[in-house]
Amino acid sequence: MAKVKVANLREKPQAELTKTLEQYRRELMDLKVQQVAGAAAAKSSKIRDVRRNVARVLTVLTQQARSEVRSQYAGKKYAPKDLRPKKTRALRRALTKSELSRKTLRQQKKEANFPIREFAIKA
Repeated sequence: MAKVKVANLREKPQAELTKTLEQYRRELMDLKVQQVAGAAAAKSSKIRDVRRNVARVLTVLTQQARSEVRSQYAGKKYAPKDLRPKKTRALRRALTKSELSRKTLRQQKKEANFPIREFAIKA
């Protein structure tokens, strides 16, 4: 079998993708049996192609599953850890914009009573 196009796989429903996955796995198993039996070297390149096709189908299946779960958790307060943005540890623990803009009562009083002075003459 030739290289399968990912764009074509994305158009297929999940049931059809699982069928194609089974097909590729069956074909891979047959090729490996032929390899052990001592078939031509051309089969080894075909094994590589089939393995890659299996990987492509599995990738599309997982992407579809993750997008479904993402849509379920859209707009909710909490999401599973694997769906949250990775970033870095420091960025994940950093204060949010609203937390950064909050001020203590003492700071609010200080700003109200002692505003920044503006001078007419610039040095």
